[in-house]
Amino acid sequence: MATSAARPASPATPVVELDFDVRGAAPVEYAAAPTIGFELAVTSRGAATIRSVVLDVQVQIAARRRSYDEREQARLADLFGAPGRWAETMRTVPWLRTTQVVPAFSDETAFTLQVPCTYDFEVAGSKYLAALEGGEVPLEMLFGGTIFYSAAGGALQTAMIAWDREAGYRLPVSVWRATMDRYFPHSAWLRVDRDTFDRLYAYRARHALPSWEHAFERLLGPEEG
Repeated sequence: MATSAARPASPATPVVELDFDVRGAAPVEYAAAPTIGFELAVTSRGAATIRSVVLDVQVQIAARRRSYDEREQARLADLFGAPGRWAETMRTVPWLRTTQVVPAFSDETAFTLQVPCTYDFEVAGSKYLAALEGGEVPLEMLFGGTIFYSAAGGALQTAMIAWDREAGYRLPVSVWRATMDRYFPHSAWLRVDRDTFDRLYAYRARHALPSWEHAFERLLGPEEG
């Protein structure tokens, strides 16, 4: 029995275009790990009914689009170097790339893009976010992927999302902190190799220190100032 496959849009077929908008963000309730949910709206320009969209989303931090106080500058030196060189060294910071399927719709629909967060300071995005005291994080979302839609007569057709589809959003730092504090209240993670951990563990046991905080405080000595 013959089956019909999705066909790319022909030159005579009206081009389907999608526009995206970020309308808000909040911590995701009951997620297995710290996750921010971004509320996205997608609008179809054209008369075609959208069957589904396989959406590729790249989220990045436009670090140059905000100012930084002295404490933030000191914390960001590991990423961008001395503040006096930021005009040359400050760059866009990648955060996440993910794929999500958007179900069928006609003119406009909304969905939640879930972005997992981590305290792994080897990840540039996490290092940047943890350095901020407050304000907003200037985000850029770049969209790509494939649109499946019904052409005249009901035939299934495909079209690529235009390369220039993007949306900006200024994420409150408080949303990121609330997300992390929900899982790791007043805590941070430090990753070390196994040999270093074994030495730290032996040091803590040798001095009968009741917690890792006591071990680090003894190694660091009195706080300066």
